[in-house]
This record gives sequence, structure tokens and C-alpha cells, in this order.
Amino acid sequence: METKEKLNLLIDLFELEEGELMPEMKLEDVESWDSMTKLSLIVMMDDEFNKKLTGEQIRMFKTVQDILDFMD
Repeated sequence: METKEKLNLLIDLFELEEGELMPEMKLEDVESWDSMTKLSLIVMMDDEFNKKLTGEQIRMFKTVQDILDFMD
């Protein structure tokens, strides 16, 4: 899956418009980065990428790029 496709999945997950989410953005600066989004991210990783994501791993994510890297 291309980076742009992965980023579009995250844009949908975060309920943002195209162009509002960039790989270099800090997650703490994304208003919709909350507990519900984190739970949705866990489900998406399992459904879309067949990857298990733990709370500990989520706490280590600092930027959008960190999430994109995990998707590989």
C-alpha cells in the first residue's frame, strides 16, 4: 500500500479533510487524537494490516509518520 493510501486511511480515521494531516505532524497537535481514535486505530491495524497494536505501542507514537511506519 502506498504512503498516500495509508495517509488517507488515517485522514478518515481522524475525521479530517484531505490536506489537514501530514506525516510530520505531532499527534499531540491533532485535535482528534483521543482515546476513541486510538481504539479505532487498533481495530484498523488489525482489519487492514493484520497487525496487533498495543496501548504501549500507541504511547510510543509521537508523529503521524510513526503510525505510517508501523503500517509497513
